[in-house]
Amino acid sequence: MVFHKSVSLLSKLRSRADLHSQLKELIPEQQERLKKLKSEHGKVQLGNITVDMGNDGIIVGTSLLDPEEGIRFRGLSIPECQKLLPAAKPDGEPLPEGLLWLLLTGKVPTKEQVDALSKELRNRATVPDHVYKTIDALPVTAHPMTQFATGVMALQVQSEFQKAYEKGIHKSKYWEPTYEDSLSLIAQLPIVASYVYRRIYKNGQVIPMDHSLDYGGNFAHMLGFDNPSMLELMRLYVTIHSDHEGGNVSAHTGHLVASALSDPYLSFAAALNGLAGPLHGLANQEVLLWIKSVVEECGENVTKEHLKDYVWKTLNSGKVVPGFGHGVLRKTDPRYTCQREFALKHLPDDPLFKLVSNLYQVVPPILLELGKVKNPWPNVDAHSGVLLNHYGLTEARYYTVLFGVSRAIGICAQLIWDRALGLPLERPKSVTMEWLENYCKKAS
Repeated sequence: MVFHKSVSLLSKLRSRADLHSQLKELIPEQQERLKKLKSEHGKVQLGNITVDMGNDGIIVGTSLLDPEEGIRFRGLSIPECQKLLPAAKPDGEPLPEGLLWLLLTGKVPTKEQVDALSKELRNRATVPDHVYKTIDALPVTAHPMTQFATGVMALQVQSEFQKAYEKGIHKSKYWEPTYEDSLSLIAQLPIVASYVYRRIYKNGQVIPMDHSLDYGGNFAHMLGFDNPSMLELMRLYVTIHSDHEGGNVSAHTGHLVASALSDPYLSFAAALNGLAGPLHGLANQEVLLWIKSVVEECGENVTKEHLKDYVWKTLNSGKVVPGFGHGVLRKTDPRYTCQREFALKHLPDDPLFKLVSNLYQVVPPILLELGKVKNPWPNVDAHSGVLLNHYGLTEARYYTVLFGVSRAIGICAQLIWDRALGLPLERPKSVTMEWLENYCKKAS
């Protein structure tokens, strides 16, 4: 049963080479794969749940995070993605559209396929007037993430999934309206995000989309940055921030909310509210503010000895050094490494980059000396703010919005496959403190 007239029209226009057609071919085999896995190995115990552990794991096919190696997108490391995914120019950074294709299909797309997907996203990038009016109802002083999440909620009224569900679509077809919502949402987010930026920091002077540019390039352009290196940075930024398996707060929140069959707009808005927390996406804001506090107190040419003193001062005050450590990783985040390589190529003499490089040498030994940190190495947040600051995007409070636009690619790819595989409502078991205490007494 076709779930909506407009989607039927879209499907007639598609060729077998496009993203939707490839997914339509892949989904049945993956459904059978999961069915066989459950049938043959459903009783296999994957591990024991202990008191200090969290929740059960969830199935996520888009990426896998290895503690020693870092993230792999459909089996490809970040350097491999930089090498294999199509770029806007020779030896350039990978286009985010290419990563979206990879996450959804497990296949590296051709440049022609990526260009076609770029065009489709541009065609979907229309934001209704009521979205801007909804954002404008908030004080201009509201945090950028508050305004951004509000805009996403306002987009929800156009959800194809909601319309299809109300018309009685069969559950085997849930993935199709989820796909439509997801691609439209991904397409619209840079417009909403740039509107928030221009509203807060540029007196509301909005810059329209450039239909000759790709996804990352257009995002930078609509924010007000047309330096070719900044466009390349935005392509890299969106790509490496897009997905980090399914256990982080934003991805897990998106999966949890969508498991109730909430549409992608509702699910992603919830994910954004998780991303806005200081222990998750807001950390990239905190890093640059901390680095600037170092400069303010010690100067740009601070020695390593003075840096050590400042790091200890931060730790002894009961605070953490932002940008270091990770809940899973046990080595330097490869997302940090590729940003460092970008800086060495494009801004090797930037004073804040030099400071970040010195912090890379100073902070880990101090954290190891403390003896309480499992991972003393820098993560993705330790570097991104310095790169953005170099090209003029200095408003640290806005940085988490950039993260949010990026993370939509991974979360939406996961949601499409959640619906394609018919993953159930997530309902973890909870216990009281009394139950836990009694159980531990009996077990001891």
